Amino acid sequence: MKVQIGHVAGDVWKVLKQRGEVNVEQLPKLLKMKASLVYQGLGWLAREDKVSFRTQGEKTLVSLAD
Repeated sequence: MKVQIGHVAGDVWKVLKQRGEVNVEQLPKLLKMKASLVYQGLGWLAREDKVSFRTQGEKTLVSLAD
């Protein structure tokens, strides 16, 4: 499972690299994967300080860290 989450983290990183800032709720749809797995990959990237989050109204937006 850990290996799979690592691969998903790479997929999340690629989407963010390509699109810039994305609504967190859209990531599973963009990746065509289960939300729980995508959010675990996103957590992996957050733990490694690879992503930044910001809130806009009700939305949480994520992008690659500077």
